[in-house]
Amino acid sequence: MLDAASFAAAADATAAQIADLERFLAKLEAGNAVMNLVGPKTLPDFWNRHAWDSAQLLKLAPDARVWADLGAGAGFPGLVLAILGKGRPGFHVHLVESMAKRCRFLTEVVTELGLPATVHNERAENLDLAVDIVTARACAPLGRLLGYARPYLKGGAVGLFLKGQDVAAELAEAARSWDFQADVIPSQSDERGRIVRVTRLGKERGRGRKV
Repeated sequence: MLDAASFAAAADATAAQIADLERFLAKLEAGNAVMNLVGPKTLPDFWNRHAWDSAQLLKLAPDARVWADLGAGAGFPGLVLAILGKGRPGFHVHLVESMAKRCRFLTEVVTELGLPATVHNERAENLDLAVDIVTARACAPLGRLLGYARPYLKGGAVGLFLKGQDVAAELAEAARSWDFQADVIPSQSDERGRIVRVTRLGKERGRGRKV
């Protein structure tokens, strides 16, 4: 379990970034008391379970500037990425969330911390955003997630999707519906976790067939 100091060392975070993350945590704790943002039992492990789980993506795409976080929810990984990317030229995170009350929470954090991020109260597949990386955590099984991410991937983005220990089954199920290329990277925050990196998305299998 990481604390703020060990997170700072792992993520190369500055004192200002840690201060922003601590303010984010305070907002998350307050927001979680009135709506379901994250499991309450996970908050004591914020620095590892949420912050580092999100921040590790930057190590996989250090040159990426524009990100889209689909089903942004409580802001993982999107708000963490925005905090760590604050001040970097051209860095921006699109936070895509269909639930209005979660968008209000995300907007409050973005505004209060002055983050390089835009909140979109919209379904992911309905947006046309040019991004370098499209990401998601706890959004949907991979097969459905590829459908949500299709506009971004077809536009040239790489997908970095945070997944759990059932990733093999998700990949197999997704392969029944999609022609895609991906590799699996071990998570640095949880030995059971995996990151699915999607570098190509082709046609949806069976599309247009009569049933």
